[in-house]
Amino acid sequence: MNSDLGKRQTMGSAVGRPTPPHVLLVVENIALARDHRLQKQVASLARGGYRVSVICRRDVGNHDFSLARVCDYRAPTDAKSKLGFIREYGYSFAMAAWLTVKVYLTEPFDAIQVSGTPDIYFAIGAPFKLLGRRFVLDQRELSPELFEARYGRHDGATYRALRWLERRSFRAADHVITVNRSLESRVYRRGGLPWGRVSVVGNGPVLAQVRRQPPDLQLKQGRRFLCCWLGFMGPQDHVDAALRAIHHLITVLRRTDCHFAFLGEGETRAASEQLASQLGISPWTTFTGWAGPEMRNAYLSTAELGLESNLEEIVSPVKGMEYMAFGVPFVSFDLRETRALAEGAAVYAPPGDVTEFACLIDRLLDDAARRVEMGCRGRQLVEERLAWDRQESAYLGVYHRLLGGLAHGQRAASSGRLNNTTYRADLGSMDFGHGNSREPLASASSGLASAVRVTG
Repeated sequence: MNSDLGKRQTMGSAVGRPTPPHVLLVVENIALARDHRLQKQVASLARGGYRVSVICRRDVGNHDFSLARVCDYRAPTDAKSKLGFIREYGYSFAMAAWLTVKVYLTEPFDAIQVSGTPDIYFAIGAPFKLLGRRFVLDQRELSPELFEARYGRHDGATYRALRWLERRSFRAADHVITVNRSLESRVYRRGGLPWGRVSVVGNGPVLAQVRRQPPDLQLKQGRRFLCCWLGFMGPQDHVDAALRAIHHLITVLRRTDCHFAFLGEGETRAASEQLASQLGISPWTTFTGWAGPEMRNAYLSTAELGLESNLEEIVSPVKGMEYMAFGVPFVSFDLRETRALAEGAAVYAPPGDVTEFACLIDRLLDDAARRVEMGCRGRQLVEERLAWDRQESAYLGVYHRLLGGLAHGQRAASSGRLNNTTYRADLGSMDFGHGNSREPLASASSGLASAVRVTG
């Protein structure tokens, strides 16, 4: 336990009002309102007795999360080129760094967690180690692999720079969290880390949020069956592979009694809709855009099948766990982490084989008994080991070890909440919700301030 944290807890206990540790969570490419993993982490930390702050992109839904003080900034335009990525990440990095300093000066945090990718945010968290703060890296994906999936290259100056930044991130962290064993082994190998510095914390759904309801037959658009694809639509998610499989199913296998719903948003959504039109399968497809909990529950309560078109060997598919939680079997490509996660709850086509992918859809739609059996197995796996309810202890264990844990009295005394006050950053000062006290900003920050709003 660092000495500053020990002093604060001892002093708090002396007056009967212990001050729980404060954890700051920083994420770059998504808002809290749309980041299910971040939401689960916030709720778990609050339940564990920690105070929580979050720095992320702005979204109107960020206001709905009262367990954390949310500091958000205007989202940059999504990049479409390498230069665009530099501008996007540079802007987001500047916003996150500035807000991190402001949070620290107002209510110093004891630990800061940044979420990769990109692997530049270690430069925000690592300097605070000099002040005795703990730095945690939540490594969800690997930047070099994402670069390869996007551009088809694993060489060149950019790829080497990504590997260097990744290694710096791993080594700077007091602890690294990953989502599966494949990522864990790569972090150890690439970072050269000693054993015990990496923990696996899966990304399954919260059981209480899985609310199966009566099927909504209107979602089937007058057809007998409904298949769903759920999640973020990026180049690495290969929505195009799912669409080409659907094209084969309809035009070659002559299966026209199924509707296909694509629930999600992302940079390839427009291109995916265009591809569906070019393939002539638009009448059988719906692109819903961002799907909140109510829409997701409605579609997955109605669907007979799920689709998982990921082609990355090391990814644990979140959409697969969502399907399984609702008892929906799914069709996937045969990848190591997907098979380890889903076992018999999915069927597997050779990677990239859209023809076999289509044939598997066709066979499962004709086999109701097998779908029920697979759905039951998937739900059992979620309940027994994949749900966030089963992962939470591993996540909180990281912070209990780094920060020395919390006494029972401290946990009971704290709601885990920070000051639930709305505050704004303007050109010359920032009000952090503590009466009329205001802090002057450094002149270098003035050009950034108009882009930032901080809410609690």
